[in-house]
Amino acid sequence: MRAVVFEAPGRLGLVDRPEPTPGPKDIVIETAAVGICGTDTHVFDGEFEGTVFPIVPGHEATGTIVALGDEVNDGVNTFAIGDHVAVNPSTTCGECEFCLTGRQNLCRRWNGLGVVASDGASQERFTAPVANVFKLKPETDLYEAALIEPLACAIRGWDILPRRIGDHVLIYGSGTMGLLMAQLAPRAGAASVTIVDVNEERLRVAEEVGVENRFTRADDSDIDKWDVVIDCTGNVRAIEDGLPRVKAGGTFQHFGVAPTDAVAGYSPFRVYRDEISIVGTMAVLNTFGRAVQMFEAGAIKPGPMISHAFTLDDYADALEMFRKGTGRKLQIRPNDASSKVLIG
Repeated sequence: MRAVVFEAPGRLGLVDRPEPTPGPKDIVIETAAVGICGTDTHVFDGEFEGTVFPIVPGHEATGTIVALGDEVNDGVNTFAIGDHVAVNPSTTCGECEFCLTGRQNLCRRWNGLGVVASDGASQERFTAPVANVFKLKPETDLYEAALIEPLACAIRGWDILPRRIGDHVLIYGSGTMGLLMAQLAPRAGAASVTIVDVNEERLRVAEEVGVENRFTRADDSDIDKWDVVIDCTGNVRAIEDGLPRVKAGGTFQHFGVAPTDAVAGYSPFRVYRDEISIVGTMAVLNTFGRAVQMFEAGAIKPGPMISHAFTLDDYADALEMFRKGTGRKLQIRPNDASSKVLIG
C-alpha cells in the first residue's frame, strides 16, 4: 500500500507500507479524497507544535469502509463494509481540565490525524477510531464531501460569534474557509455578507457560491463599519485592516492561522471605548455531525470550491500549488488513476 510521508520537516517521501489492520474499536477506510489546507504546510515545515515525525499527512478525508474492528458495532454503531464515511480527525484525552469542562478542542493532549502523532489519509487506506467516523448517504459525492471537515471548523467559528438577525458581516479571504464562512453567514442571520480578497480569481468563485458583495479592498464597499469582521487569512495586514472596520459593540474573529511569531497592532483604547470583542476559534468542537447534516442538506455549494485533484505521486506538486495560492481547494485522491485533474 502506498502512502505519502512527511519524513522530517521539509522532507517528503512516497513509500510502501503494510496494509492497516483495525484495532477492536477502529475502522479501516479506503481513501476517496483528502483536501490540502494550510495546516498541512505548517506540519510539513515543522511549524505545528507537537508534530511527531515521520507522519502521513491528510485530515480532510472521506472514503469507503473496508475493514471493521471486532468491537465497532456494539449495539449503538451500525457500520458495514462498503459504507461511505467522513472522518473527524480530532482526538482528545477526555481527562484534562478542558476535556472535563466541554472544551475538547483545547485538550492538553489534542491529536489530529495527519497533524500531531497519528497518521492521516494521504495513503490508499487509513485507520480511524469508530468515534470519529460519520456515515454518509450512499448518494453523497465522496470527493465533494471531503469539504465536511473544513465545514465543521466553520460551524465552530459561527458557534462562538453573535447570532443576531440583520448583522452585516465582512470576511477577509476568499479561500476555502472564507467561502464556507460566507455561505454560513446568511443561515446565521446576516443581512449582508462582504468578502475581500486581493486574488480576483478567488472572488469569482465567491460569486459562484452566491456572495454578492466582493471587493479587492474593503474601502470599495458602500459599508464602512461591520457588526462582525472575520479574518480567514492569518495575514497581519488583513488583520490590521479589518479590526478598525468593526462597528462599536461588534466582534472581530481570528479564524485564519497566522504564523506563531506574528504580531498585529490595534488600538486598545478603541476596543475599550467601543466594547469590541476579539475572539479566536480553534478546530472542531461538537460540530462534525452537524457539518455532515448541513452538507447533505445542501447548505453549501461544494462544486465550485474544488479545482484540482492529484494522485499520491504528485503530492509535492499539489503542496507547491497550494503555497502559490493557485486554484481553489486542492485534493489528493490516492485511489484515482488520474493525475493533476482540473475539476473546473
